[in-house]
Amino acid sequence: MAGSVLALDAELVMIANQPLNDELVSRLEDKIPAMAKGAIHAAYINTLAAGFSVMEVRDGMLVETVGDGQHKVIRVAKPKHKVASGKILKVRRFL
Repeated sequence: MAGSVLALDAELVMIANQPLNDELVSRLEDKIPAMAKGAIHAAYINTLAAGFSVMEVRDGMLVETVGDGQHKVIRVAKPKHKVASGKILKVRRFL
């Protein structure tokens, strides 16, 4: 994981020195999923290392995971909304 992150960082530095155009924007957008995956993984590891627990869904169950690797099943994880692929949802924001 660390090697792929370093390679991605090096490539982004090279790209940053180029003028923006449609092709470059498209290449940068293609990197977003890998960057997000790395950030989520880092946050997960850092949270556990700091002594906190993480709530996650595993095999359809809501599970609490702690830093020493223990998992505690909280309950069945039921989906709040069933969504068909391609369907647009209207999200209301509460302040």
